[in-house]
Amino acid sequence: MIRVKDLRVDYENTCAVKDLSLEVHPGEVCGLIGPNGAGKTTTMRAILGLIEPTYGEIEVLGVDVRERPEDVHRVMGFMPDLPPVYEDLKVWEFVDLFASSYGIPRRDRPTAVGRALDQVGLAEKRNTLSAELSRGMRQRLMLAKTLLPDPWVLLLDEPASGVDPQGRIDLKKILKRLADERKTVVVSSHILTEMNEFCTSVAVMERGRMVESGRIEDVNRRVLGDALVAVEVLDGLEAFHEVIQADDRAGAVVRNGEMLEFRFRGDAAAASDLLTTLVRRGVRVASFNRSRDNLEELFLKLGSRELA
Repeated sequence: MIRVKDLRVDYENTCAVKDLSLEVHPGEVCGLIGPNGAGKTTTMRAILGLIEPTYGEIEVLGVDVRERPEDVHRVMGFMPDLPPVYEDLKVWEFVDLFASSYGIPRRDRPTAVGRALDQVGLAEKRNTLSAELSRGMRQRLMLAKTLLPDPWVLLLDEPASGVDPQGRIDLKKILKRLADERKTVVVSSHILTEMNEFCTSVAVMERGRMVESGRIEDVNRRVLGDALVAVEVLDGLEAFHEVIQADDRAGAVVRNGEMLEFRFRGDAAAASDLLTTLVRRGVRVASFNRSRDNLEELFLKLGSRELA
């Protein structure tokens, strides 16, 4: 896991990160979001040990980053925004170079390189010069390099920037697999609609401070309040109203065009159970949408706050 407490980072006369605390647990994909200049990249680099903090505590898997940086680096993978590549190397040669630097035995490198390229969808480009890759392909190449040593903690800075739709689908699959493997992942990105599909927790930064952090469900509850559920009912309207009225987590039903809307205090699992109950009661449901799990709405709500 990652644990940061009271982190401060100063650049000459500028405070880039101020009194920031954050915890990301195994199996979590944490979306680090905020406007440009919020301090996201500085926070990542401090966790990596690439920047000396002014003060504060940083631990990765229980190891102090400042006291034992080499031990921390062995378990971490980092993908920077706008990553540089060696343009005179072929794609497989680039990954093989890093395989060597990671200490992967020579006999195992072809298999490791092939697996990494296959994970990010670059297998067919293995003999292409890096100089000929698009920005999105370069992002995939750097992700392959990052995944190569199978790190337990990953920090990915704008990994979907410039990546085509198929690349984003591949990225989602990779992040889901990493979460299933109990890896700890922090992803910084401006593509909030994409992050909404794979993040399990969120950390919102503004002007170097942490505004909110935690499981998305908990943060949404604190910031946005009850969810708004919109249901389109084809048949069984009477049964629909009976089920909603019997659920003390549901508010009054209001018609909005073809949709029936109500506030709902339950989490995602509770909403799923409610839908199951409606169907079992014979209600024909054409659509069922719970709108609170939306990072864009959350970010806009928090981004409007002025920090003292």
